[in-house]
Amino acid sequence: MEEQKRKWRRISKISTDFSLINSLDDGCLMHIFSFLSPIPDRYNTALVCHRWRFLACHPRLWLRVDRAVKDLSLPGVYPNIEMAVSAARPGDTILIAAGGSHHVSNIQIEKPLCLIGAGESPDDTTLICSRSSDSALEFMSTCKLANLTVRTELGCCLLHRSGKLTIDGCILQCESNPLDHLSYAIISTAGAAEVIPSALKTCSNGVSVLKTRIEGGAKAVLTSGTLSLQRVRVIYTRTSLFFWFEVEGSDKNTVQSASVELPIS
Repeated sequence: MEEQKRKWRRISKISTDFSLINSLDDGCLMHIFSFLSPIPDRYNTALVCHRWRFLACHPRLWLRVDRAVKDLSLPGVYPNIEMAVSAARPGDTILIAAGGSHHVSNIQIEKPLCLIGAGESPDDTTLICSRSSDSALEFMSTCKLANLTVRTELGCCLLHRSGKLTIDGCILQCESNPLDHLSYAIISTAGAAEVIPSALKTCSNGVSVLKTRIEGGAKAVLTSGTLSLQRVRVIYTRTSLFFWFEVEGSDKNTVQSASVELPIS
């Protein structure tokens, strides 16, 4: 009996809390949602009710790329990644529709952005880079890439020039038998640090790779700047190798690269 009372008290408290948060106006509630991680937290809030879905999916919180879109007047929805990147403001999140493939070629990203695949797994959202391109995406600012497959025939999947690049839960696919020595999943040409004139601050550069599958290519990563490969961890599953590693500054002025055939730990 006592347990039943406690249960009803918990349910009553949850109901009251939900009622209180729903008394906030749309602008305030959307501001709260903006602090949530786009996936899975903000995505999950959209499942609560119609109002939360409208606010959680509002273009102010993230832009969407959908090749099938027919009404180009819809706010925050774009037919390709290049248009979405161009329209995005610093700090925006771009949600890339699952299903089919999105063609990308030397897209330069010069502002802080987060690019996320909308599928349940990275296999559901594929970015394909043509053979004539140097890279699929070129990063010159602090960015995050998550839940995406990036496939290239030649060159590299991701070219890192500056900023802090985070690659989380992705698949990077290169030519399995490269004929050219430039076939890499990631290439970084960044230095250890740079000074931002406007703020007179030092901004650290680097690449963080988390739970990412790397397939094909001559090497997993090539550094031609002053950054070097550190803290490598590889986990073997029945079908894949998953990589964790950092590319960041060190005291040594040596250039290092990580081979796809890294030891399994």
